[in-house]
Amino acid sequence: MSTITTINPATEEEIQTYNRMSEAEAIDRVEACHTAFVEWRTLSHAERAPYLNKIAQELRDNADELAALMTQETGKLIKDGKREVEICAAIFEYTAKNGPDALADEERTHGAKQKRGVVSYQPIGVIYSIQPWNFPLYQPVRVLAANLMAGNGCVLKHASICTGSGLRLRELCIAAGLPEDLFQVVLIDHDISDKLIAHPKVRGVTLTGSDSAGRHIGAVAAKALKKTVLELGSNDAYLVLEDADIDTAVKYSVMGRLYNNGETCVSAKRFIVTEKVYDAFVDAFVAKMKDISLGDPTDENSQLGPLSSQDQFDTVKSQVDESVAKGASVLCGGTAPDRTGAYYPATVLADLKPGMPAYDDEIFGPVASIIRAKDDEDAMRLANESRYGLGGGIFSKNEERALELARDHFDTGMIRINSFGAADPNMPFGGVKDSGYGREHGGFGMKEFVNTKAIFLP
Repeated sequence: MSTITTINPATEEEIQTYNRMSEAEAIDRVEACHTAFVEWRTLSHAERAPYLNKIAQELRDNADELAALMTQETGKLIKDGKREVEICAAIFEYTAKNGPDALADEERTHGAKQKRGVVSYQPIGVIYSIQPWNFPLYQPVRVLAANLMAGNGCVLKHASICTGSGLRLRELCIAAGLPEDLFQVVLIDHDISDKLIAHPKVRGVTLTGSDSAGRHIGAVAAKALKKTVLELGSNDAYLVLEDADIDTAVKYSVMGRLYNNGETCVSAKRFIVTEKVYDAFVDAFVAKMKDISLGDPTDENSQLGPLSSQDQFDTVKSQVDESVAKGASVLCGGTAPDRTGAYYPATVLADLKPGMPAYDDEIFGPVASIIRAKDDEDAMRLANESRYGLGGGIFSKNEERALELARDHFDTGMIRINSFGAADPNMPFGGVKDSGYGREHGGFGMKEFVNTKAIFLP
């Protein structure tokens, strides 16, 4: 039987080893989840809500332990881990509060005589959730909370490097009173995962991951006629327009590029800067990036921790090296320190063009790509050239014009104006183009995996 060994990316020390499950064991978990779902679906939305509130409290009660575990497994800053626990608790509470109304039956009419109709949002069964390592708690929670409220069960396949975090989340859900089999965690390889997607008791599949992973999972699920929600990678553009406030733009650009060690799908990655403010922005931005302290993620004073693994370090390094080999300029960083751990410095690249990883692709680490635009119109064009469309940002003193650009022209799912942030329970989360489809949060996620049932009364 193969095993999974988790490794601390800051120290390179082994944390724990786990046995992978056989296909039969994984199927048992799916079938147990379905059995629990059959009972869970009989509860009303209002009856499900207290379970979610109790899970939120359990997370808060164990916040320090959870943050420490996530830091151990992925190298995220301890303070970012604590914020992650709080957003997860807030998601459960938001779902508990808003779910009963969002999922309530709707009265409609039908036919020429306006007879009574009812639209009902009914649960469908087991939802298979395939999640990445960058937010070990938040990624599974945003699927779990919505689907528990909808009445579904959930089976999680978490990234192997944060296996401990996935298992601990399940333990805390059970401690909060959730039926033991309703939320399962499977430790399996990709081949068995594909077989679970095809299992008749799995009724929906959701993935957060790369666009290549999305293509694979989407194809496997489509072959089995399973609905999917795919939240994939991105190369988010933040536009620094001609009338931008430079201090504001620099502040949120540094924050947006380095949040969670730069390993965030919806972080700022490409900075498209208009000619008029190019020198002022780049000089100030590079100065701030040079001052970032790289250090132990358990130290509250560290501003940047290691990447999540040696594999991730190698990927980021190769993307930067290839971009430089093709003509990119390094304005700061670009060379890893000689120390134990998967540490990579805050890096800024300029003189970028199509064909370079730093221009075309997602760099999942603390590497900023500076792209020069002639003017505001050119900046918007360059932003939309990307194959991705998850998030983005606009810096401008004219908020109404920025709103118009964001609403009518920016081809992404989420746009920040003069700010940066990752997610909010009250706002939809998701993208377009190669960044996937479907929405989570804001009430939208609760209706992704339900049977929207039309009932016609005479």
